[in-house]
Amino acid sequence: MVEHRMVDVNGIRLHIAEQGEGPLVVLLHGFPESWHSWRHQFAPLAAAGFRVAAPDQRGYGRSDHPQDVSAYSILHLVGDVIGLIHALGEERAFVVGHDWGAPVAWHTALLRPDVVRGVAGLSVPPPFRGERPPLEAMQERFDGHFYWNYFNLPGVADAEFGKDPRGTLRRLLYGASGDCPTGGRYEQALVTDLERGWLADSPDPEVLPDWLTEQDLDELTESYAQGFTGALNWYRNLDRNWELTAPWHGAVVSPPALYMYGDRDLVPAFPGTPELIANLPRLMPSLVRDPIVLPGCGHWTQQERPAEVNEALVDFLTGLRD
Repeated sequence: MVEHRMVDVNGIRLHIAEQGEGPLVVLLHGFPESWHSWRHQFAPLAAAGFRVAAPDQRGYGRSDHPQDVSAYSILHLVGDVIGLIHALGEERAFVVGHDWGAPVAWHTALLRPDVVRGVAGLSVPPPFRGERPPLEAMQERFDGHFYWNYFNLPGVADAEFGKDPRGTLRRLLYGASGDCPTGGRYEQALVTDLERGWLADSPDPEVLPDWLTEQDLDELTESYAQGFTGALNWYRNLDRNWELTAPWHGAVVSPPALYMYGDRDLVPAFPGTPELIANLPRLMPSLVRDPIVLPGCGHWTQQERPAEVNEALVDFLTGLRD
């Protein structure tokens, strides 16, 4: 059974879900998600002999939502993971992340390889710091219409998404899934009409995809009772993260690593990302195998393809267990 509790970590309180005994595996969700996005991974990983812990990350769900935008930098987020590992009585752990959770997992491995036994990222590939701040680069490329820049506008996306949280989540989840006709084409889905908002052209499915139940959507909606601002503040730190990570420019993740993504995922279609993924085996020797591509899978990797993800994770983690 999955158990829930609050843990004091890095100056804040995090809500975590946990199950199993054995080497610790920390599962990190993305946007707009919660610990619940890993619901299909708890039992298989626990059955394979691992202790699984999935937090609502800061700004999400029942965890603390700091008011200061600067409290959501990548260093704060990595600090939460390291603090959680130690608060759970462990010195080292495996770290797995999806969407925004993937950069947190990758940076945890990059900054604290002494703590990370192995790292896996879903959807978002390992970090290779660019030459320019990302918000600045996307502002120029898309004239301010890219969704990162829209999310960066104070209070704007917060208000749009908060009008109907359940409807917002339904549209966001379907729109980035492999079931949506625009799956894998970022320009149609992620470039925003600034006057009408991001959801204006987002499809609203009459029937949810098979991988998402009404109960799942209820659970996720409840986790946004405090609104979307905490989650959006992660995006508002993109340029600050670029500044803060300058000392690691050119550094490569060294712990053993696994990367997987869906071929209808929007993120791997971002400008420059297909070329990065193609070169990952050469750029990052710590990859234990070539990137795993899941046919027909959209952005919600571990929810859309739980069996394949679980098999890959168990194989990866088991191979690294002492």
